[in-house]
Amino acid sequence: MKITLKGSKPPIWRRILVPSDIRLDRLHLVIQIAMGWFNCHLHQFSAFGRSYGVAYDDFAADLDIEDETKVKLRDLLQMEKDAMTYEYDFGDSWEHKITLEKVLPYDKAQALPVCIRGKRACPPEDCGGVWGYAELLKVLADPADPEHDAMLEWLGGPFDAEAFDMAAVNGVLSELR
Repeated sequence: MKITLKGSKPPIWRRILVPSDIRLDRLHLVIQIAMGWFNCHLHQFSAFGRSYGVAYDDFAADLDIEDETKVKLRDLLQMEKDAMTYEYDFGDSWEHKITLEKVLPYDKAQALPVCIRGKRACPPEDCGGVWGYAELLKVLADPADPEHDAMLEWLGGPFDAEAFDMAAVNGVLSELR
């Protein structure tokens, strides 16, 4: 499947292989690792007019969120080109489109989950969504910008928006197997 960060220009995406019977709570962890998020905000999946996430008693009931631990990926995405949305951090609203690109035959030799391709670095947490990220990149590209040094300090050093380390992602994903 392909995970694309909605609104990112140029696109930020990952292509990953997962078993069809993966529960949504586990898929959430795979997405966090593959994209480069730190799993420090709420999230939800949305498909066919329904939302799935962490069942936090009253909070989940108020938002009409179904328990993600009771739903498997194959329950939502079955045919090639089926898609759903994954939203991370309701404040910054990082929306991802998850598209089932291909259904492959089971291969017991293939360790899953695994990232097989990707482009560009994940935006830094808490930078203000896609619009804040675009502004951050603009500031970082202009050393004369009055906010340049403050943003570098906030980031903890230089930031390469084009960087993507698939080997590092797969190293962490291997811990989920």
